Amino acid sequence: MRRAVCPGSFDPITNGHLDIIGRASKLYDVVHVAVMINQSKKGLFTVDERIDLIREVTADFGNVQVESFHGLLVDFCKERDIPAIVKGLRAVSDFDYELQMAQMNNGLSGVETLFVPTNPTYSFLSSSLVKEVATWGGDVSHLLPPVVHEALTERLAQR
Repeated sequence: MRRAVCPGSFDPITNGHLDIIGRASKLYDVVHVAVMINQSKKGLFTVDERIDLIREVTADFGNVQVESFHGLLVDFCKERDIPAIVKGLRAVSDFDYELQMAQMNNGLSGVETLFVPTNPTYSFLSSSLVKEVATWGGDVSHLLPPVVHEALTERLAQR
């Protein structure tokens, strides 16, 4: 079984994330989506809510497993016998940081990182930017799966 992991906070998952996960799902038998638990950050959505949304929007791929992780990504990989990390790159600035992480992860565990260039349609897209624009009433519906846009709209209305 060829396995890979797509890690991130996914708060919330965007069409850019979904594009990378979908492309990885065509290359690997199983793609694990690892939702990072960062206790120093208060997310807009709980980890469980993010997992539920990701499961819903990736269900059609048929080979995606979604779970949370806390700690080192390489430990997550070792526990599940995952030899590859798939990361989307939006810009050169992403590459500088991601290359350091890839080299550290490989040095710690031998896990390889594959960089996938982001679809140009999503080259500017981040969860943080989506949340900021939506908070101020901007239309982000074209940047999110419909169920995620609905959840985001509801959450922001509660605030």
